Amino acid sequence: MMLLIDTHAHLDFPHFAEDFASVLKRAQEAGVEAIVDVGTDEQSSRRAVELSRQYPMISASVGIHPHSAASASQKWLATLEELAELDTVLAIGEAGLDYYRNLSPRDKQEELFRAQIHLACRVDKPIIIHSREAHTRTLQILREEKLPSKVGVMHCFSGEQKMLEAFLDLGFYISLAGPLTYPRSHTLRSLLKYIPGNRLLLETDSPYLPPQAFRGKRNEPSFIKLTYERAAMELDMDLDQFAKQVYLNAVRFYSDTLVDHT
Repeated sequence: MMLLIDTHAHLDFPHFAEDFASVLKRAQEAGVEAIVDVGTDEQSSRRAVELSRQYPMISASVGIHPHSAASASQKWLATLEELAELDTVLAIGEAGLDYYRNLSPRDKQEELFRAQIHLACRVDKPIIIHSREAHTRTLQILREEKLPSKVGVMHCFSGEQKMLEAFLDLGFYISLAGPLTYPRSHTLRSLLKYIPGNRLLLETDSPYLPPQAFRGKRNEPSFIKLTYERAAMELDMDLDQFAKQVYLNAVRFYSDTLVDHT
């Protein structure tokens, strides 16, 4: 069986409260070996850590999403720093900028974004970047700041080729999700050939952005196989070979403990 990794999910969200065990079982049956649960605020990050301690296939990332920036306090940052030292926490984030919904003031988003870059450097763990309608400013901030040794990943990337190349030049990995399978995502699929094979990751962003076959439904890690299949087809690669490559990328990016932190 292929070994798959969902490098970005939110299983700590209420969407999974009623059938969490079944979601994990379906993921394992689909060949998912590991899942990174990504925190979005203080409570979410704590829950992600709890899940990573309870379930060997789950690792955590702790962070403050730009939507949560307005309500974030210095106490939140202190909590993140404490959590970030734990072995099952493999990254910082989801951090970044969202100028599409603008649920938090832009200056507050930027302040929390920079603070989390600094935290990633202090704990020497990569950063997971959220950037929506804000790629230019995101790139500017990343160029101004010192980045952690493993740099980071552009989560659910949706930009143009020029921006893709700029993030790659900084050392970032690029992660793609369910939209890769959408009929109108021609531009996104065209970018696949510009992403170096050793810098590509795949994710679900569960419970959001399900692949085309499950549009309108809650996304979950077991669905990631469809994104692997579409990416391999677009790259004209054998599916098993492609899955192995992404698997190795994820382990190299996060940590050997991504697969087994028992």
